[in-house]
Amino acid sequence: MGTVLRFKITKGVWSHQANVTVTTHAAVRFSASFVFTRDLYNTHYITYFMDTPLQLPLKKCSVVGNGGVLKHSGCGKEIDQADFIVRCNLPPLSKEYTTDVGTRTHLVSANPSIIEKNFQNLLWSRKSFVESMKAYGSSYIYIPAFSMKPGTDPSLRAYYALTDSASNQTVLFANPDFLKNVGRFWKNHGVHGKRLSTGLFLVSLALGLCEEVTAYGFWPFSVGLDERPVSHHYYDNILPSSRFHAMPEEFLQLWHLHKRGTLRMRVGDCA
Repeated sequence: MGTVLRFKITKGVWSHQANVTVTTHAAVRFSASFVFTRDLYNTHYITYFMDTPLQLPLKKCSVVGNGGVLKHSGCGKEIDQADFIVRCNLPPLSKEYTTDVGTRTHLVSANPSIIEKNFQNLLWSRKSFVESMKAYGSSYIYIPAFSMKPGTDPSLRAYYALTDSASNQTVLFANPDFLKNVGRFWKNHGVHGKRLSTGLFLVSLALGLCEEVTAYGFWPFSVGLDERPVSHHYYDNILPSSRFHAMPEEFLQLWHLHKRGTLRMRVGDCA
């Protein structure tokens, strides 16, 4: 399925001593009883390896971006027919959107910046966070807790908030080495943003986990194929900072993969 499979993440996970699961690179093989220590931001973590929680390979996967191209697309039913559904950055799944984006979720990312912006870093109340997470059912919550130092504490608070509430969700912490490797790969293939978008990370992840990948909601342009205006997100039109992501470059790379048959991209209506 193309050279991006060098980032396949299917063979192992490692966990913080509080039983937080962290995905690791597929090329690494470890015994489940192997214990070692790791220094991260001058903090000492005891970690151990365990089996991946996923039954691999996954067959048919939907990776759902948050682009405004999904609005009025009628793609919800098609998205929900996949065996494994991945969503980006805790998107709204209220009734007004489900016709276009579906209802099911198996893995959803939660960037620390989202936890900071929407839930005040979980420093005060955790109730609204726990309640909002129920929209994603018994899914995996994928958090890049160790990619940047300011994100570690709010990520751990998110884990403890869900654990203390007896949530049926599982928090997965992304291995920072994987994130660096994916970023380096795409930079070498023409994506020159300061930081990759979550969507491109999740597509890269899905290509290593799934036999078939279909991407929805990836459209970085303000006008659609029908020449009608397209909002930035399907739920709002708040533009991101242009200092971080190179969305058109990312889209071009995904389109190349689509043309090669490595994945399938939906950029129009599904109905």
